This record gives sequence, structure tokens and C-alpha cells, in this order.
Amino acid sequence: MIIEQIYTGCLAQGAYYIESEGEAAIIDPLRETQPYLERATKSGAKIKYIFETHFHADFVSGHLDLAKKTGAVIVYGPTADTAYDKHLASDGEEFKLGALTFRVLHTPGHTPESTTYLLLDANGKEHAIFTGDTLFIGDVGRPDLAQKKGSLTKEDLAGWLYDSLRNKIMPLPDETIVYPAHGAGSACGKNMSSETWSTLGEQKATNYALRADMTKEEFIKEVTDGLLPPPQYFAKNAKLNKTGYESIDEVMEKGANPLRPREFEAVAESTDALILDVRNREDFVQGFIPNSIFIGLDGSFAPWVGALIADLQQPILLVAPAGQEAEAVKRLARVGYDNTLGYLEGGMAAWIKAGNEVDQIESINGAEFAQQQQAGEIHILDVRKPGEWSGEHLEGAQHFPLDFLNNHMGEINPAQTYYLHCRSGYRSTIAASILRARGFKKLINVQDKFEAFGEAGMKVTDFVCPTTQVNG
Repeated sequence: MIIEQIYTGCLAQGAYYIESEGEAAIIDPLRETQPYLERATKSGAKIKYIFETHFHADFVSGHLDLAKKTGAVIVYGPTADTAYDKHLASDGEEFKLGALTFRVLHTPGHTPESTTYLLLDANGKEHAIFTGDTLFIGDVGRPDLAQKKGSLTKEDLAGWLYDSLRNKIMPLPDETIVYPAHGAGSACGKNMSSETWSTLGEQKATNYALRADMTKEEFIKEVTDGLLPPPQYFAKNAKLNKTGYESIDEVMEKGANPLRPREFEAVAESTDALILDVRNREDFVQGFIPNSIFIGLDGSFAPWVGALIADLQQPILLVAPAGQEAEAVKRLARVGYDNTLGYLEGGMAAWIKAGNEVDQIESINGAEFAQQQQAGEIHILDVRKPGEWSGEHLEGAQHFPLDFLNNHMGEINPAQTYYLHCRSGYRSTIAASILRARGFKKLINVQDKFEAFGEAGMKVTDFVCPTTQVNG
């Protein structure tokens, strides 16, 4: 028996490769198929099944392309309605993989079709559960992503989740290994552990949602409390996973299109393409193409693209570090952005050599920021998440979380100078680029760690400002 977790850190996502006696199964694959094909080829195994735990909202699954390339059967749990062929499993149904057996446990709650796959070893003993977004390490899946208008509420789904955990998962042996679909950093839960696997016994002892004396009412209140609105792309990705999408090979071929500066400019003008600069933030602030947006590959790239670019069909042109152009196209495709038209050949050096205009954003460090504050009243925009803000924030700052920055444009005065900060400078650079592209010119980006502000003598408060609101 071989079990391998294929973890993708930038999406905090775990896919799984399971093999026995020359047969393999993939659970919750990402959009690109090559890693799974290469792994099976390495062992000389044939991929027999592609098990999907639910309709993923935070990424586009690779199930369709992988099935076409391998002949594997796509398996969903009960109630999953798709526009393509799949095996709709019944609760308790079993699938043989070499000497192993997968048993379907329908565990609705995160979504109605959510399913856990119980792996039985060659002796029929419960070895592991692949829980998708039903059970995480330290948390459970949020129950507000699959509500039907006029039908299901998040409270309804939370009640289902309570029953699924108590009736299907918690009765399993404590030594059963728990393999979830996500870890810390994913928006599919609230407070996941950085650990990517555990045992059921450990989770019963440490996971708040599995507390033995918890009532259903207490569970519903805890899992629904404090939920922020889901990123706008979640529903769109879930729809793609239900209905189908363009082949990843075609998307990659279209995006791998080198454009010289004059061609790049012409395509941008003729297609109304968004120029997306994915270099590191230090390089971006020193010089970038006017009106381009920064989202660096070295951060949480795909989730921020999904949160901030509303249209999945938006034409995109890339400015990328040399050699990372294809990586950027792939990461965009992972969250459904399939309309990359090409990239700037030669990067910013070629753009500058061609004599084209270059824009800049003024940047300062924490010490300079403190000096400016002490010299007089300044306008500060904090673009961190609400939880970070409520933990501590600078006195007098305004709080516009980056996720919902587009909702606050009318509250920003273009005549004022704003100092933007986050925790490290990555998110504030994204925010500054968006504001710059919208015509706001008086921006100063603070590229330093939040901790540096207090060390420099700036006043930090640790209570929630009562006027702070999150729209979305």
C-alpha cells in the first residue's frame, strides 16, 4: 500500500495518490495532470479511480482532463449533479483498488454532496479517511458555501455537518489517519492547523468541533460564528467543477505566448487585457507598466487573484520573472482564469529598453513611517484581515481589508496622501497597485513588518474599532 499526500502550499491544498498492486487512485487532484501521471508512471501503475470529495470552490479540479488521459472513472458521492459522465456512488458503496477497499461515507454539511472516503487495508481494517472539507486538522469545513436560495441556510448545513461527524466519522477507531483536503491558509475553514494530517483520536481530543459533550445547537453556533463572506470566485470555481472547462493543455499553450513590447502593448489595447505583474514586490515598486496590477507569485497568488479579479474570462497579460511565465499561467488556471494571452518577452528590461513609460510607487520602511506619523497627522490604510486588525492595529488607521478593497473606493479621497500597510508589505503593495490603476496617485507603501511599527514608537491598540465594517 502506498499513500502519498501531494501538498500545494500556495493553495494550502492536499491531493492524494494511493496505490496497491499496480492500481492507483487520485483524490481531489489539482487542475494540472502531469504530477499524477508522472507518479503513476514511476510505479508502472494504472490510475483506476479519481475520487472527488465534493465540488471544490477554491480551485478547479483536474478530474476531467485526468479521466480523459487515463480512462479513470470519476467518482462523486450521493447527490452530486454534473454535466459530464461520472459514477455517482451510494452511501456505503465500496470500490476495490488492488488489495485495498474504499468505502463511501456520505458526510453532507460543508456541501450537500460532501463525501468522506474510508480506506480499508488488505485485512479489512480501517486505515485512513480522506475527509475533503468535512473535517480538517483542528477545524471543520465552513457550511455557507452551498446554500440554495430559499432552501438551505448555513445553519441547516451546519446541522448536517454535526450529524455527519457524529454518525459517520467519530465512531471510527481512534488510530484512523485523517487526511483532509486543506491546511492552514485556506478560506474553506476558519482556523485550520498547519499540520496536514493527524489521527482521529487526536482530533477528538483537540478539535473543538469534535468535543464529546457539544450539543448540536452549540456546534451550529460555533461553526457559523465569525464567518467572513467567501471570496467571489468560490461559486464560479464550483460551477466549473460541475459543468466542465477548457483543457489545461490548451490553456497552457495559449498563455505561453511571448510578446515583444510593441506586440504586448498592441494586445493590451485591442483586448482590454489586464496587465498582471507577478514579480516580487521589491522589483514591482521600483518600476512597473502603468495601470498594471501586482500580485506576486511568491505570496498567496491564486487566492488573491480569485478574490480581486471578478471576471474569470478577463483577458490577462503577464509580466513575470524570467522562466516563471508558464508557472504563472498554471497558477491562474488552477482557480479558473483561463484567458491568459501571453507574457512580456524580456520582462521590464525589454519594456524600458523600448523607451516605454514606467510608473513607480513610493515605498518607505517602518522607521520612516514612524517619523512621518510623529511629524504630524497622516492618513493610514490598514489592508489586513479583520482578525489581524482586531488583534492589534495602529491608532487612527482606517481598515479596508484587501479582500473587499473594491467596496471602499468611494471612501478614499484622491486629494489626500495615504500610507498603506499590512503585515509584511505584500498585500499593501497589491492594494497600492489597484488604487494606482484606479487613478489614486498620492500613495506611500510601507514595506516592513507590522511588529516594526511598535518598535519604532508608533501607538498600537488591541481593541476592535467599533466603526470597522466588512462589506462584501
